[in-house]
Amino acid sequence: MRGLLKGLAVAACVAPLLSACVIYDSDAGENVSVNVTRNDAPPAEAIREARFADGALVVRVDSNGCTQASDFEVSVAENSPTEITLRRTKPDLCKALLPDGVELRWTYADLGLEPGAPARILNPLK
Repeated sequence: MRGLLKGLAVAACVAPLLSACVIYDSDAGENVSVNVTRNDAPPAEAIREARFADGALVVRVDSNGCTQASDFEVSVAENSPTEITLRRTKPDLCKALLPDGVELRWTYADLGLEPGAPARILNPLK
């Protein structure tokens, strides 16, 4: 009886560890891709304006005076057209009054795009 209880206790401890395992046997040679969405990813930033000008993506966002382009994570999905999403990764904790926000720029090279490549911004407009 003690051995049975010990075995059940071990099984109960190991079961949660195995629940996230995925086993895939690809003898047929097919390609498999797995896309994982980060649960901890910040939401897409609500932006005021976005446009492509002078070889760059120009976006107007809210700011308290310290917002910079480096405060954002830029996701580029190679679809047709390319889809771009901006996520703020560093909050702007400054206290300046900027009612018009600030303009931020990313060149096509920064985005890994060919100049003039068709693209769209997925962020919600404010």
